[in-house]
Amino acid sequence: MDQGIGQVGSASAPVHHGEILQGVFPYGGASRRGLVTLPCPLYSVHATFISGGQSPISVSPAWKSKARRAAELTLASFDVPAGGHLELSGDVPVSRGFGSSTSDVLAAIGAVRNAFALSFSAQATARLAIRAETASDSLMFGDAAVLFAHRDGEVIEDFGYPLPPVHVLGFGSRPSEAGRGVDTLSMTPARYTDAEIRQFADLQDMLRAAVLAKDVRLLGRVATASTLLNQRHLPVPQLDRILAIVREADAVGLQVSHSGDIAGIIFDRDDLDVDTRSSYAQRLLRDIGIVEHWNFTTTQ
Repeated sequence: MDQGIGQVGSASAPVHHGEILQGVFPYGGASRRGLVTLPCPLYSVHATFISGGQSPISVSPAWKSKARRAAELTLASFDVPAGGHLELSGDVPVSRGFGSSTSDVLAAIGAVRNAFALSFSAQATARLAIRAETASDSLMFGDAAVLFAHRDGEVIEDFGYPLPPVHVLGFGSRPSEAGRGVDTLSMTPARYTDAEIRQFADLQDMLRAAVLAKDVRLLGRVATASTLLNQRHLPVPQLDRILAIVREADAVGLQVSHSGDIAGIIFDRDDLDVDTRSSYAQRLLRDIGIVEHWNFTTTQ
């Protein structure tokens, strides 16, 4: 292959808004940790890679070490000389549950691929991402709803279609720490009971049905159940009061980031009163001291 000095490539990667479902699920005769993420259009990461022969890869900002590692692994996978400069830009809040590190990693992989016209699958991208950051989100699969083993880089189940579209009222779930985020690297993986693992299997079945039927209310039930099952591992303050707001605003459910400090009240996107319901829920959140809010709608 050409030494590739001066080759230029660029790519962008999206973010997600925490999880619809996260737990432990049966797969391949064993139990695997897995998650289903909620797409989010609010932010993105852009990467540019300029190859530079044999010199080590540099990255800007310099602290984006996972992205640099991802670029190095991508080059090594195709026996391309590991040199060049990687530039990342974007406005993704870090350590909050938007999947910022995975977005950096995927943008870096994409930029290297673009520079050298490399081609490989989403599954291969997932394996590279896991090697670069230990645990990864499922952003490399695009709009597809997948139950992803985020520490193994494998798809436990591809549900065949995107998640049904929803309107989300997002908020900082820990008001006293709003915007400061969570140190996800220091978190110990949740230990679930056998009874909880059985419940996760039921939720996997429910989510499959929700995706196939485009059933937003069933999707909301899955997200709320996952929130409740994970409450003892990374507790959401005032969860009972937030769930009361979900009911009062006639939302379909509550989803949270299980490794961050953001959450979202889920509404039926096609409800004619969705804007009114979301504004009402926002006022109720403000009444209990939750003042950091944002709105977005997912698409199909």
